[in-house]
Amino acid sequence: MVRNIQIRISLKEEGQPNGLKTKTAKYLGISEDQFELKVQRKSIDARKPNIYFNYKLEVYINEPMPNSEGFKFAYKDVSKAKPIHIIGFGPAGMWAALRCLELGYKPIVLERGKDVRERRRDLKAINQDHKVHSESNYCFGEGGAGTYSDGKLYTRSLKRGDVRRVFESLVFHGATQDILVDAHPHIGTNKLPKIVQNIRETIIRFGGQVHFNTKVTDFKIRNHRLDAIVVNNEKELATQRVILATGHSARDIFELLHQKGISLKAKSFAMGVRVEHPQHIIDSIQYHCPGERSKLLPAAAYSLVQQVNNRGVYSFCMCPGGFIVPAATAEGEVVVNGMSPSKRNNQFANSGIVVEINVDKDLPNYEKFGVFKGLEYQKTLERLAFTAGGRTQTAPAQRLTDFVEGKMSQDVNPTSYQPGLNAAPLHSLFPKLIGSRLRKGFVQFGKKMKGYYTQEANIVGVESRTSSPITIPRTEKLEHPEIKGLFPCGEGGGYAGGIVSAAMDGERCAEAAIVGL
Repeated sequence: MVRNIQIRISLKEEGQPNGLKTKTAKYLGISEDQFELKVQRKSIDARKPNIYFNYKLEVYINEPMPNSEGFKFAYKDVSKAKPIHIIGFGPAGMWAALRCLELGYKPIVLERGKDVRERRRDLKAINQDHKVHSESNYCFGEGGAGTYSDGKLYTRSLKRGDVRRVFESLVFHGATQDILVDAHPHIGTNKLPKIVQNIRETIIRFGGQVHFNTKVTDFKIRNHRLDAIVVNNEKELATQRVILATGHSARDIFELLHQKGISLKAKSFAMGVRVEHPQHIIDSIQYHCPGERSKLLPAAAYSLVQQVNNRGVYSFCMCPGGFIVPAATAEGEVVVNGMSPSKRNNQFANSGIVVEINVDKDLPNYEKFGVFKGLEYQKTLERLAFTAGGRTQTAPAQRLTDFVEGKMSQDVNPTSYQPGLNAAPLHSLFPKLIGSRLRKGFVQFGKKMKGYYTQEANIVGVESRTSSPITIPRTEKLEHPEIKGLFPCGEGGGYAGGIVSAAMDGERCAEAAIVGL
């Protein structure tokens, strides 16, 4: 007999040997040796001082629990199959390539950056030497921006594709089974590079190709059909289908499309800062504990949103036990992002706190830039951050309370940001559109989370790459309305907002691209 039940156990019960099974036996009124259980879902309820773990269980009573085989990925040998060119090897490009293998088509991936091993050297250079490699950084390279991120897998895009399939694919390529169970799963930046490498090896093993240091520099279009791709300004590749999965920071691709007369649209986005607290402060707020949190509890996270003057102010990419990292893609700009290792055991918690920007209403001084008005606004603030930080990758920062109160910080708190911080008057440097809303938002966040609003927190600028400020249009068939054979995909096209949604969009674009080929 198989029963599906939900069990709620206390923190104390969670810490006991076989605590879950003991509670399940009591709930069912049977002995522990009469059943086996399988955890389907696990979450933490910390809304009140008494913390509980919620479990969704599949219980096998007086019968053996079957072996879990998971998804089967029927990858085909595509070495001699028709090709699909994929530009970009982030989550959208990776899952587009994997789906091509299943569908019997040969993915040929063109990635401007380096593989994960070589990429580490350039990340070291930006962190320690303040040198930005324009083709290899935290945004560009094998795995895209997702490789060196928290690996957060939580998504609200449940109608865009099969979320479970993406999770199973990650497990197949080396992620732990925990991501299939946890309510807010993550992988960790220390584990993601190996998983990404395993995905690449699967693609190559079944006859696909992955080319690094291969930058697309031109498109050849004939009779409104994409006919060829030019890479590295020299080699021309004939093509019939291209999945464009270049990410939200490939600004040169947007400019190239515009030069070729391929339509783009300005898109609303968000910008702001990274806020960094000591992790113990967030733990004490979320877990109602004055001292050190229980070892049974993970580093606490938070999610905040507030409407301020008809614009959303909200947390983005919250990284408990994590690091702030330099995410610039060119010299002369400072951009910050966040990541966490799998154990989330760093002493700091950081999160983007950003303000919604409506490109149709909020940027009148940038109208002259047309479709690029949002992108140019991004550039302005990133250059401002570069100058305020000291014209290196040192980032401008301010104590949270000083920012809200409008006064210069004499010094700033310790930080996880390796290039270092420079105290700067961000309260006066940010335009009113962002700065005034952030100040009001922080006050409200302090009311929602007692202790959040503190001088022990820093704000670090500038968090500007939350999403693409440009959309590449596509039809219901996922093809560009003007250029046959071009399939805009993922975050760069404006159709995803994270690893999972980008992966699902990559699969959908692969399915669309093979039609009629």
